[in-house]
Amino acid sequence: MVAPKITAEIAPEGSTLVDLLQLHARQQPDRTVYTFLKNGETPDHRLTYGTLDQQARSIAAWLQQQSLAQQRVLLVYPYDAGLEFIAAFLGCLYAGAIAVSGHPPRNQSGVLEIQARLVGAEAAAVLTTQSLLAKLQTQLAEFKSTCRWCATDRLSTSIASDWQPMTITPDTIAFLQYTSGSTGVPKGVIITHDCLMQNQKLLQLAFGHDSHSIGVGWLPLFHDMGLIGNVLQALYVGASCVLMSPIDFVQKPMRWLQAISTYQATTSGGPNFAYELLCRKVTPELLQQLDLSHWQLAFTGAEPVRAETIDRFSQTFALCGFRREAFYPCYGMAEATLFISGGQKLTSPVVLSLEEMALEQNQVVLVDQSDVNSGMGRQLVSCGQGWLDTEIRIVDPQSGQPCPVDRIGEIWVAGSGLGVGYWQQPELTQHTFHATLPDSPRPYLRTGDLGFLHQGELFITGRLHDVMVFWGFNHYPQHIEATVAQAHPGFRKDGTAAFSAKIDGDDRLIIAQEVERNYRGLKVDEVIELIRWRVFEEHFVDVRGILLLKPGGLPKTSSGKVQRSACRQQFLENQLDLLDQWQQPSEIPSDPNAVMERYFKLATHLRRYQNLTQGKIQRWLAAMTPST
Repeated sequence: MVAPKITAEIAPEGSTLVDLLQLHARQQPDRTVYTFLKNGETPDHRLTYGTLDQQARSIAAWLQQQSLAQQRVLLVYPYDAGLEFIAAFLGCLYAGAIAVSGHPPRNQSGVLEIQARLVGAEAAAVLTTQSLLAKLQTQLAEFKSTCRWCATDRLSTSIASDWQPMTITPDTIAFLQYTSGSTGVPKGVIITHDCLMQNQKLLQLAFGHDSHSIGVGWLPLFHDMGLIGNVLQALYVGASCVLMSPIDFVQKPMRWLQAISTYQATTSGGPNFAYELLCRKVTPELLQQLDLSHWQLAFTGAEPVRAETIDRFSQTFALCGFRREAFYPCYGMAEATLFISGGQKLTSPVVLSLEEMALEQNQVVLVDQSDVNSGMGRQLVSCGQGWLDTEIRIVDPQSGQPCPVDRIGEIWVAGSGLGVGYWQQPELTQHTFHATLPDSPRPYLRTGDLGFLHQGELFITGRLHDVMVFWGFNHYPQHIEATVAQAHPGFRKDGTAAFSAKIDGDDRLIIAQEVERNYRGLKVDEVIELIRWRVFEEHFVDVRGILLLKPGGLPKTSSGKVQRSACRQQFLENQLDLLDQWQQPSEIPSDPNAVMERYFKLATHLRRYQNLTQGKIQRWLAAMTPST
């Protein structure tokens, strides 16, 4: 099935961001483009279009002096040096160098990731700040003599006049954007200047931005959503953006809303967990102080968008002038530069209630809200439609054939805003970026995500390689994780991992759960049956192991996504830092019929579960009968 296209004419001056910045520097040199908030609250540094152009020219001049055109240049900047990072990134574009962003290493695994990026990208230089330079050179001692190093905040702007304009074509590589690594080793996606400009055009059209838009962002600038969605979009439309460190946001989440209120931001957003965090942290006093009436577009993406989060946030902050219609669920990924799909601005998100049993069999069956309330259904939020020339197809990942209407399959995407491949990985590039369909001559990007199209709207159900199969049914880990996270007040809402592990020859469900600091005395015996019954009641699957971890104990990407595969590996190698754990004794029967009978007998003694459990068992038996 093909999603309908939405088209409009957008023709910004200049063919690259280099052209656009120079244009803005001539037309509005004194206008502030970026403001950075120290400690997430106090305006500390500002960049005007004119100053940004000058700083980019200075850095570009140094890069040209080092003969680094077309070479990879690694950017590693502290979280509180966002404006220096922006100038360095644009300096690379001005010089024709290929920017490679990395996050400042906070532990040994971070150091190893930076080392891998230096080697994988074949970086010839490292740009950073004076405050981080010596530490980085110590951590990366083996690269100290092979790379050229520069603290860009110490460069004199007097060398800006030495910059020589480069010839940049649409196919010139602008930067390498690394994937999050949530499902494997991070890979460098090749983003050309044309990819970047086309995706910026998509963002402007979908978000409805113009030069009067005001953005507020806390997302890391080495992450695609922070860099492309916040920083470069403001530059593209000639607007302004207020930034803060992600560390300052995590330490005091309300700083985000206070900045939106203070600067009357029109656009701001983040992953689902950030909105949940705000609902938990807000106080009645702060609700009286905030003004969110100017917030037109609250984008949410990068992880599953939950209908209950949209409802809870909208209700909580309605007093501050926030409107539910401002929520903007969207879908994107590093391989697509950033943006793939989104809905109509200022339109309430589209939510479907679906039969859970059908979802487990890759089918889409609509149900009533009452079925959701009883545990027989699940709500999914639409991520909108493709814009301009973006085409979205749903494909059977095994056969490579398009799926029929309302069937779940892998999401394939075609369009001019996509990246062009993985750096130095031709076979993986061919497989991922050049998939073909029998009814279309276009190359498609295989996203690795599962979903379906319903009335032109895209719905995401999970990751292809994260799907678990128990008793013949598909189970999406994020659904089970949401159930567990809500089971106890001491469970961190963004600190759950559900994964399968081979135990006694069978795939078994393991739950790893971070515990809030003020609940660190929680014992696993107190929550075993609570978790098992909740998961069984809502998903009809048996939990084999429960792991309680301290805050931060789950392996995550630099952008905060849980790495389920890494969690599984650490579990199997006994490397997780556990507070407590439980595993089901091996003598418990593994045969699904035996397990079903066991739970059915238990349910007869637990009145509040009886009707629901019996109904689920009957439906499960009916679904299994043809294949057993």
